[in-house]
Amino acid sequence: MAHLLGAEALHLEYPTRQIFDAVTVGLNDGDRIGVVGRNGDGKSTLLRLLAGRLEPDAGRVTRRGGIRLGMLDQADELHSERSVHEVVIGDIDEHVWAGDPKVRDVIAGLIADIPWEARVDDLSGGQRRRVALAALLIGDWDIIFLDEPTNHLDVEGIAWLAKHLKYRWPQNSGALVTVTHDRWFLDEICTATWEVHDRMIEPFEGGYAAYVLQRVERDRMAAASESKRQNLMRKELAWLRRGAPARTSKPKFRIDAANVLIENEPPIRDSASLANMAMQRLGKDVVDLENVSVSYPLSEGSPDEDRLFEGRNHVLRDVTWRIAPGERTGILGVNGAGKSTLLNLISGTLQPTSGRVKRGKTIKVAQLTQQLSELADVWNDRVSDVLNRQKSSYIAGGKELTPGQLLERVGFHSAQLSTPVRDLSGGQKRRLQLLLILLSEPNVLILDEPTNDLDTDMLAAIEDLLDSFAGTLLVVSHDRYLIERVTDQQYAVMDGRLRHLPRGVDQYLELRALSSSERGSLVAGASAAATVSTGGKAHPERSPRTPGLAGADLRNAQKEFAAAGRKLEKLAGRIQDVHERMAAHDQSDYAGLGALSAELAAIEVERGQFETRWLELADVLGE
Repeated sequence: MAHLLGAEALHLEYPTRQIFDAVTVGLNDGDRIGVVGRNGDGKSTLLRLLAGRLEPDAGRVTRRGGIRLGMLDQADELHSERSVHEVVIGDIDEHVWAGDPKVRDVIAGLIADIPWEARVDDLSGGQRRRVALAALLIGDWDIIFLDEPTNHLDVEGIAWLAKHLKYRWPQNSGALVTVTHDRWFLDEICTATWEVHDRMIEPFEGGYAAYVLQRVERDRMAAASESKRQNLMRKELAWLRRGAPARTSKPKFRIDAANVLIENEPPIRDSASLANMAMQRLGKDVVDLENVSVSYPLSEGSPDEDRLFEGRNHVLRDVTWRIAPGERTGILGVNGAGKSTLLNLISGTLQPTSGRVKRGKTIKVAQLTQQLSELADVWNDRVSDVLNRQKSSYIAGGKELTPGQLLERVGFHSAQLSTPVRDLSGGQKRRLQLLLILLSEPNVLILDEPTNDLDTDMLAAIEDLLDSFAGTLLVVSHDRYLIERVTDQQYAVMDGRLRHLPRGVDQYLELRALSSSERGSLVAGASAAATVSTGGKAHPERSPRTPGLAGADLRNAQKEFAAAGRKLEKLAGRIQDVHERMAAHDQSDYAGLGALSAELAAIEVERGQFETRWLELADVLGE
């Protein structure tokens, strides 16, 4: 493989601390590198050094002649007065970019829903991020550096980006280096991992799963002061091997070594004990949503006919969901689908337009929001003063811990106890926010995008803390790894309705690919050239339905489609009934719970068969 870029004996320090000391790394054709490490250890600085945007105090960076390098920074430096079209396409001739399948794929995958002639200054932070990423990816680069590319992308966007990067270059060509906290993304695209820590860069083979294994091996041989870290990463490895075996199928992942390391490691969660404790704390009733709908009035001056056609004023329609004690559920959906509205209904901060929300008498709901409102009252206080106001001890994972010990579990050191809350880093504030919520001892915990500002080590620590939470847990996140790690089932908010996903995130992505709204957005992206040629004032027509059947075949397909829909509704009712029976069943009767679980699995299989047929017919009929 040809050498593309190298760094030799890099040294960099600031007045208060040293970042790198004698670091030497290299990039070859075909390399796909993921960069991990604690916040503040120098991951973004490393990219800037290698890209030539920052000069080291000592050492040098060399590149092969003629190498083209493109980089996405954490901060999107876009010209605020330019349009989306100007930023992404620039002065490339229309017939050139419109005829390039790579460019069309990037536009459709990232910015199909953004107005083509909108000014950058008028875009949201997430839209600006996607525009910056699109502008980079349409270029022809030998090396690409990406700093937190998954920020502001939903699950579907992250899956698209991973697929694009996997097939962007021919095999053993091009090089990619990405800094990201998205562990699924790391596993999906990376063939090697660099860990930045203690002024050095330590290389590991493989993606995140292989990195975890090798790090456990390294930590096992470390000093006694590393023992807590060892246990945490061993637990993480146990989940990777037991809970998601597909992650460990990469050729370089040493399965035998992993099995030896985790042979005495217990399951990450004692589900039966947690469910029993949750029943004691919550009783049988948590929150029931019965035929709940939420709608908002149409905004003044908007084209009412179009708004009604798209149904944007109806956020949720006829949602029925009975949340069980100890349920651990992940909620998926595109931005604006209604996930936050659903959470607000459950927490009681929003009342439905129609339907009924019934709450158990003993529930105590706590919600981790995307803001830091929980810290407003303690903003000027020291961390130690905040902890002193809490109870002296708490039970976590069957052990009695002080607030200080819990704080240590989420990465705080004794020196940081005297720091005012306002002076903490973004990640530290986020961890303190979650810890204060847990210390309030809720029995229903709602997490809205809990991974913001957290590095991979801290995410593992937070997940370890959540494993011992004995209550109902609801998580909204675009972090696929987190969803699969801490929840036992997933639902999606799609077209205003709540849909169960027996096969998890993969099933959600399949449904999104088949949805009519997605097909419409792809058509809009492909017709961008027409929009440019008319000065951005084009109004693309909605794509008409094109049934693939006619006559008697069409009528039969329509009947089968309707029958499958009715059958799916009945099966959903049966599934809900089994869930209720499991919640009411004696939690110490393992044989009875096993029989109910087997019954549930059989119904899920039947539902999956009807669901597949229903989707096939919907695609043919254009529903």
